[in-house]
Amino acid sequence: MEPDHLHINGDLAHGFENMVCVRCRDGFSMQDQMVNSSGEVWHSECFVCAQCFEPFPDGIYFEYEGRKYCEHDFHVLFSPCCGKCNEFIVGRVIKAMNASWHPGCFCCEICNKQLADVGFLRNAGRALCRECNEREKAAGHGRYVCHRCHAMIDDGQHIKFRGDSFHPYHFKCKRCNVELTTSSREVNGELYCLRCHDTMGIPICGACHRPIEERVIAALGKHWHVEHFVCSVCEKPFLGHRHYERKGLPYCEQHFHKLFGNLCFRCGDPCCGEVFQALQKTWCVKCFACSFCDKKLDQKTKFYEFDMKPTCKRCYDRFPTELKKRISESLKDRDVENQRRSMSPAPK
Repeated sequence: MEPDHLHINGDLAHGFENMVCVRCRDGFSMQDQMVNSSGEVWHSECFVCAQCFEPFPDGIYFEYEGRKYCEHDFHVLFSPCCGKCNEFIVGRVIKAMNASWHPGCFCCEICNKQLADVGFLRNAGRALCRECNEREKAAGHGRYVCHRCHAMIDDGQHIKFRGDSFHPYHFKCKRCNVELTTSSREVNGELYCLRCHDTMGIPICGACHRPIEERVIAALGKHWHVEHFVCSVCEKPFLGHRHYERKGLPYCEQHFHKLFGNLCFRCGDPCCGEVFQALQKTWCVKCFACSFCDKKLDQKTKFYEFDMKPTCKRCYDRFPTELKKRISESLKDRDVENQRRSMSPAPK
């Protein structure tokens, strides 16, 4: 909307004494510049955006619920925002998938076909065209769609080539030119029949049973892709780090020591090298310290037990006498119980 300047809908003939500015409520003088819009008058300096209080660029404004806004603030406050490009939408709005879209931005999430005029189908939270939805449904039922002829592939009768599924009869072996079957193998971006592949001496991964074309890990009497040689507990790849083997299974250092070795009671890391055994627990040498002052202890340092943790003599001497008495009695009772158990006959 563009305001009319210096035109007061005939009220000029009645003088200025009855006219007041809509915003500041002051009157007008003959020298004032006025703005008339929809039968209401403003001082020119009062005719501003209701949000930013700046004059309207080129005199253009938008009105909503009796308030006038510049174009920018009107879009910020009231215009929908496109779910793809995040720009304000002026004109036609597509309402779908709990969001608003420019017609050109609302596309199939697989093939990028515009959906504004052809409709769409919801699939796993995605907006898809009819063709892509059919392919996804087929894949969801364990069937593949051939990337070349776009026909359905019978169960177990597809091959993978460069990440896509195909009927095997669309290809021939790179070496012997025989028509391929589902037993074909892909090597360096080329397809080979199983016979030719086996004569090439390419190692097969012990996890995925596919050819290994790049770096090979040899362990446990098998070959592995780097990303497939993982800890049997946490399934994290070793990526060149040390691994441990036990009964034909690989383990990372942490889980090997957790299952079959020693973990430090304090830091929780595997105890490598020299360890300290005390209080029926295992400690790293660097972690065995007073639980109060953190003073490092060793096998020659006298310490006391408190709450199943080591306490240096200096901290122990600061305990109240009654507490030290209870600790001493508790340790004596435990020693007597352990001695009684050791002397009792073992069950047959």
